[in-house]
Formats: sequence, structure tokens, C-alpha cells
Amino acid sequence: MKNKNLNNINTTGFNIPKDYFETFENQLLKKINAEETVLNVKSTGFETPKDYFNSIEDGVFEKLSEEKNTKVISLFNKKTIVYITGIAAAIVLCFNLSMFDSTIAFEDLEAATVESYILEDDINSYEIAALLTEEELNESIIITHDFQDETIEEYLLNNADIEALIVE
Repeated sequence: MKNKNLNNINTTGFNIPKDYFETFENQLLKKINAEETVLNVKSTGFETPKDYFNSIEDGVFEKLSEEKNTKVISLFNKKTIVYITGIAAAIVLCFNLSMFDSTIAFEDLEAATVESYILEDDINSYEIAALLTEEELNESIIITHDFQDETIEEYLLNNADIEALIVE
């Protein structure tokens, strides 16, 4: 919102008292003289009793040594103990339920997961063979696919490095 009268303002809006600059020096000197009279005052108007600082320590210790009967409220009453044991029992019960039992069967694993585990952890064929029994290592169980020569040639051409095979 634009005010059209902003360009036509002739006064600043600030006012000073009448004869301010003419009387300023006199007012300043009055204040300085008043401060000098305050500095010349010898007493503050406050007095301490005789031997106050010598006897204050004894008075404080006397007040501290007085026994007061105060009401003591125990933090562990029957009600809070019952609440705490109930909560602890509920937590133990939740952890012992079978819904948190997350055993994974071998059938649940995907082939890609097992393959990536074997490749990432650098498991060699000797380590895999150490986990298997002799019956599981039987050739008739392991070799169940009958590959054709054309399929093997196509796989070697697409996936194998011929120079590495020649060196081997």
C-alpha cells in the first residue's frame, strides 16, 4: 500500500523541550555536583551489630544442628512396586511369545540371495563341500541336467573369456 502524502512531509515528528540547548549545560553541571556530594558521604546509613561477623558462624551452625521432624515419603511403596512388576512381566511375556520367533527355513531363501551370499563372502567349492555329506555329494544328485552341445557353446561364447580359457 502506497501513501501519496509521504513525499509532502515537512516535519520529522521529533520534538525537543523549549530552551533545551540553552539550559543543557546548567543541568549537566547540577548533576555532576550532586554526584560529588554523594561521593563525599562517609556512611551508607547501614550499620551492623557489634561483633556480627564474629558470631554469625556460631548462629548458623546452631540453626543447622536443630533437628526438625519432616515427613518422609518413600519412593517404593506397594502400589509402585506392583505397577513396575506388572510392566516387567508384560515385557517378558511379549518377548517369549512365538510371534517374535523368526526362524527361516531353507525353502524360504531365494536362489539369488544364496548366490549373492556365496559371491560376496568368497566361499569356494571346498568350503561348500565340507558342509555336505557324501550322499549329498553323489554325482547322480548333483548332475540332473542334460545340456546339449549347442547350449554349452552358446554359453561359452557369450559369458566366458576365451583368452582366460586358453591360458588355463
